[in-house]
Amino acid sequence: MGERIQEALKLQFDKRLRLEFHGARITSDAGLLACRELDGALGLTEAGPAHLRETRGGRNVQHELVPLLRQSVYSRLAGYEDTNDAARLAKDPAMQAVVGCRALEKQAASTNTLSRFETEVLVTEENLRGLRRLNADWVDRAMRQTKHQRIILDMDSSESPVYGEQEGAAYNGHFECVCYHPLFCFNQFGDCEGVMLRPGNVHSARGWWEVLEPITARYERTGVRRYFRADAAFASPEVYEYLEEHGFLYAIRLPGNEVLEKEVQHLLKRPVGRPPRKPVIWYHDFQYQAGSWNRPRRVVAKVEWHRGELFPRVGFIVTNLWAKPEGVVHFYNGRGTAEQWIKEGKYALNWTRLSCHRFVANQVRLLLFLLAYNLGNFLRRLGLPRAVKDWSLRSLQLKLVKMGGRMVHHARRIIFQLAEVAVPRDLFAAILERVRGLRPVPG
Repeated sequence: MGERIQEALKLQFDKRLRLEFHGARITSDAGLLACRELDGALGLTEAGPAHLRETRGGRNVQHELVPLLRQSVYSRLAGYEDTNDAARLAKDPAMQAVVGCRALEKQAASTNTLSRFETEVLVTEENLRGLRRLNADWVDRAMRQTKHQRIILDMDSSESPVYGEQEGAAYNGHFECVCYHPLFCFNQFGDCEGVMLRPGNVHSARGWWEVLEPITARYERTGVRRYFRADAAFASPEVYEYLEEHGFLYAIRLPGNEVLEKEVQHLLKRPVGRPPRKPVIWYHDFQYQAGSWNRPRRVVAKVEWHRGELFPRVGFIVTNLWAKPEGVVHFYNGRGTAEQWIKEGKYALNWTRLSCHRFVANQVRLLLFLLAYNLGNFLRRLGLPRAVKDWSLRSLQLKLVKMGGRMVHHARRIIFQLAEVAVPRDLFAAILERVRGLRPVPG
């Protein structure tokens, strides 16, 4: 790991300052080592060969499947969303260390190698299914370390704007852009249970069954109580009947109509007197059966009168929960966290960057972003001490993952000298201690 010694650069504004360049020994992503420790404790990337098939043959394969999977996932978690970044990351000390195997002795995979892995090896139908199963396996491993008596699933769609000639890209009138229209499903802990990449002009709920069915099958085996929340795009009899058949308790926003508004007519009269500063909120529930429904269902209504507004805000929720109307509305409002997690994926990992021409290659890219997101979320909720438990994924990336460090290579050991700025030694040690507690007990 030696480097050619060069003369230090001088600065004119302060003669005392000297600049030395030791790029082969310096990293800006030393916090990936903590992510790799969590990976090892839960056996995440090591599970890759159980779900993914190696399609490369011959004797010239230098980088095996698991190291390539690690490099694809860890680079995205560190904020490098393009394989072009592999040209530099291949010799980054932290990336070499987390990838392991040949990468630590020589270098990690080059841009060409990593690109072929993502656009040739992983794009087969078998490996596409394998990536989805691998993500489900990761979530199961994290959930086994999580105390919970129920699982709450939030389903929502989002947009991924595109700016080239990508297959499947189309104009979406709601988002007012040319985009893809992916569908996500999260649990209450922020883990992304499943995702589907869809063309840009499809309905928000299209493909809900393909995403939800594997998740339902997994949790039916555990016996935990299952809950489901979604917005008005998922208000269809097919969704209700599926959820009821599989034992879900659900709360789904219902679009208003004349029949529903007639049920709350007595609440639509403006309150008498001077409007208070806080909104006046009324609740009501009743049985309702639309023409396409096979039976009546409970509907909860919320009517809000806000100061300075002429008309009330009225919302309806169809549900099979038996809680009081206030409790149903409170439960439904919790789905807003799913929108926040989608934003974290966008702003921390830039998972909207789906720049390949082929639709199937962009499916792979989104699934790799999903694995990177979940790895970061696992570390956030399983590894962070209570003092920093409220960190967003972006904060985790900027403060922990993007730690500066210097690698010193001795004959028998490799030492990383880390910068104590946002994450001091005691905090990093506490993270490692929590991660060690996740490892299975020997014997």
